[in-house]
Amino acid sequence: MAHDKYRPPVRFGMGGVALGNEFAIVNDRDARETLEAAWEAGVRYFDTSPWYGLGLCERRFGAVLHSKPRDQYVLSSKVGKLLKASRDNGGCKYFPFSPSPNDPVFDYSADGVKRSIEDSLQRLGVDSLDIVFVHDLSPDNPFLPGSWEEHFEIARKGAFPALTRLREEGVIKGVGASA
Repeated sequence: MAHDKYRPPVRFGMGGVALGNEFAIVNDRDARETLEAAWEAGVRYFDTSPWYGLGLCERRFGAVLHSKPRDQYVLSSKVGKLLKASRDNGGCKYFPFSPSPNDPVFDYSADGVKRSIEDSLQRLGVDSLDIVFVHDLSPDNPFLPGSWEEHFEIARKGAFPALTRLREEGVIKGVGASA
């Protein structure tokens, strides 16, 4: 990953899926200690997503990163899913170890992307993201409601132009796609 005069060079990073309780229950204290240990070891690239634990990972990353100097690390998150609170949520179908009260709603529209970024910033407790990835838009995603081609077309007309505009406006620095 390239760096500019405002960010340190990134040698390695930390992904957050495990801290979203993807594989097992991780308590908040262990998550915080893991993130603090990563910081102390020199990790300066942190990647998260609203998908990871349906908001849990972003809240955990934010609990640690919001107090770090924002110009000292690179932060990425993802768009393509909004979280909707639901009394009868089905979140455990995706993340059986997450206590999230949310249902994911796939939304690759321009408005969905803007809302997703605003929601992520709030959960993270930061004012900017360095990289935003359009997430899980692939034929092997079994959770997409409908065909991936249908969602890709929505993203082509909505998510990607919206992210390009946000990058041009300086709101985010980079755009990508990830599985």
